[in-house]
Amino acid sequence: MTTTTSTRSAPAAATGTTTDADYFRLDDDLSPEEIAVRDKVRSFAELQVLPVINDYWERAEFPWELLPGLAELGIIGTTIQGYGCPGMSRKAAGLVAREMARADGSINTFIGVHANLCMGTLNMLGSETQKARWLPEMAQLKKTGAFALTEPEHGSDSVALETSARREGDTWVIDGHKRWIGNGDAADVVVVFARNVEDGKVNAFVVEKDENNDYPAGYAPERITGKVGKRAIQQADILIKDLRVPDENRLTGCNSFKDVSRVLQATRGGASWEAVGHAMATFEIAADYASRRKQFGNVIGGYQLVQSRLANMLSELTTMQLLCNRMAELADRGQLTNAQASMVKMATAQKGKWICNEARDLLAGNGLLLENHVARHMTDMEVVSTYEGTDAIQSLLVGRDITGISAFK
Repeated sequence: MTTTTSTRSAPAAATGTTTDADYFRLDDDLSPEEIAVRDKVRSFAELQVLPVINDYWERAEFPWELLPGLAELGIIGTTIQGYGCPGMSRKAAGLVAREMARADGSINTFIGVHANLCMGTLNMLGSETQKARWLPEMAQLKKTGAFALTEPEHGSDSVALETSARREGDTWVIDGHKRWIGNGDAADVVVVFARNVEDGKVNAFVVEKDENNDYPAGYAPERITGKVGKRAIQQADILIKDLRVPDENRLTGCNSFKDVSRVLQATRGGASWEAVGHAMATFEIAADYASRRKQFGNVIGGYQLVQSRLANMLSELTTMQLLCNRMAELADRGQLTNAQASMVKMATAQKGKWICNEARDLLAGNGLLLENHVARHMTDMEVVSTYEGTDAIQSLLVGRDITGISAFK
């Protein structure tokens, strides 16, 4: 597999783009290790993902055929140290999300759910024995993972989750209902969050498929259909009734929702980097289109209105990139706060949606065609602005930090 060796951000070959979206040359400051991560993910995305993803997206099916090549990249587990994981910097992990999202959001979501949320939970909240039990095979994608927190009545207020767990000897019995669980109908390892009926605290339990590739009795996932975004990654609605999980599958480090929040804070940055990827892709496509599309006898890129729109798109994109780079620096220093992560998520989601919408509008009717990729990025950005906390929720988290007053109660 060939890779790009330039320290500048290369255009996406599969979409024929010609405009460099790294306008402030931020990638010039990447370490050799970060450049290697960027280039191998970019190459995989361009050569393996882009040629097939529109067909899978339109059929609403996941491209399982891509997993062996994805595993060979050695990126699964991103920042996790040991257990066969790469132990990347926060910026390198962000580049994984950025470069994959430049090709497709569904594949990036699969990585985020499997590697960041599920593996991240196991790494942060599991014992050494539990980490050694699950993480190595997941790092090689021999097993895939899911993260079951959201419920039908508890999305933004997931802290109020109602799924319950009661202990009977060496077994836990779980009852409840989960929804919007990425890979929840196919994963080999599913982290399920439930409230302990004895003390009301939130605990985490690992549900596994057996040797016959079946889930245990009481775990009944059903694929959610009819989505307009992220169509190539499957989400599940999961009914849980009298599901029995051995005590050895209860993650020892999850003893309250504060522990869940630690995982969510650590992974929130991935959605921000993904927004950058979608915005980079659509800006590049729009700029290239403007240089080729003729109307009224001239290329539209020569008209003042179009140039103004492109300039503003690039300005907003550069702001997103600067925010994500600073976020990664603070995270690697251990200085990133919840509110700071929320501000970056809010800003990048808002700006990413706007850039994608501008690109779609600039391409006019051609922007509606999957072959031009913009519509897929645009609808995927609608999903990015929703998961990991909506813009409204992020604004309240930042607002609480500004005023010291919680608006949630």
